[in-house]
Amino acid sequence: MGDHKELQPVRVGAAVRRRRRALELTLAVVAERSGLSVPFLSQVENDRARPSRGSLEKLADALRTTAVELLAAADPAASVDVMRAEEPGEGDFAPRTRSLVRGHHQMHASEFTGDHDAGREFQHRNDELMYVADGAVEIEAEGRAYRLGRGDTLYLTGGVRHRWRATVPDTRVVVVAVAEHIEAFQDRTR
Repeated sequence: MGDHKELQPVRVGAAVRRRRRALELTLAVVAERSGLSVPFLSQVENDRARPSRGSLEKLADALRTTAVELLAAADPAASVDVMRAEEPGEGDFAPRTRSLVRGHHQMHASEFTGDHDAGREFQHRNDELMYVADGAVEIEAEGRAYRLGRGDTLYLTGGVRHRWRATVPDTRVVVVAVAEHIEAFQDRTR
């Protein structure tokens, strides 16, 4: 069994849809600008069709970007990526952070070991989940303090200001969040 990432063709549909929506364009407008049909563009956005290099160039021009940028923002069709645990050095108890996910994906996950700058305040665009794998933490969110121990989780919706600190040595906290480049938030003002 390999620990490497199995690369597959990319799914450009989500990147096309995100770009089109960011420009507030309809499929009909993009079809007119690109010379491609609305049904074909719909299939591309839903990853039911893969555009040729020429079609991707036309689509990129219609979206005021490049094919390279669309491909860079594309999602892998299928991938498997194993991140092995790091072995701490002897006597190495310094606080550290390690990413649990490589690359540009819809989810971001990090593991924090030990303490960190407890005065640092966080506010993320999208939702996140904090899981205490070992130890204990105090989290201040929305003016309230929460104490979490091993196995506890705290879910924060996007936009919630918060800060946290480890309350026992060798605490490990796993934070999983929807990536900042994803428009997953809802308008909570309604």
